[in-house]
Amino acid sequence: MNEQELIQQLRQGNEPAFRWLVENYRNRVFHTVLNILQDSKEAEDAAQETFIQVFESVGAFKEESSLATWIYRIAVRKALDKLRRKKTRQRLHQVLPWWMPDEKKSSNELFHHPGIAAENKEKAAVLFKAIESLPEKQRLAFTLIKVQGMNYEEACAVMGQNIKAVESLITRAKLNLQKLLEEYYRTLK
Repeated sequence: MNEQELIQQLRQGNEPAFRWLVENYRNRVFHTVLNILQDSKEAEDAAQETFIQVFESVGAFKEESSLATWIYRIAVRKALDKLRRKKTRQRLHQVLPWWMPDEKKSSNELFHHPGIAAENKEKAAVLFKAIESLPEKQRLAFTLIKVQGMNYEEACAVMGQNIKAVESLITRAKLNLQKLLEEYYRTLK
């Protein structure tokens, strides 16, 4: 089935077509949001929310981009919304710790990506911690291109940015990561 047929079937509420879509995009969507959120449970929620929104709003899909790009945009937006809410909750917890006593303090925790080989887990955790500290747009561009392996055109479409802007974000992200990682390794000596 080609993309046009899939879109038509999705618009008609065809359950097997939606099941096929979820089966074929589930892992890519999950890993995209996982690399942004660095939390498996939050990534599962964001991936589910992504597919719910795809199902509910496929009728409004204007086909100005590919279906995959549209799905990734939704997934990235869901992940960024979760990050913003998490940061707000963390700031609120700092001011009113008694109000949310069970709120997890994740700022010092290292993220261990499930797809990283055991011998590289510590290095990857340090890298992901550094990526997490990048400004939002740099983090997103770096994650999509360097971690997810998207090409620049795909990342530009997902981010709604032109190629020069994304190249600039990647350059600044690399410089910032280099500084952060130099500081980390300097403290180990």
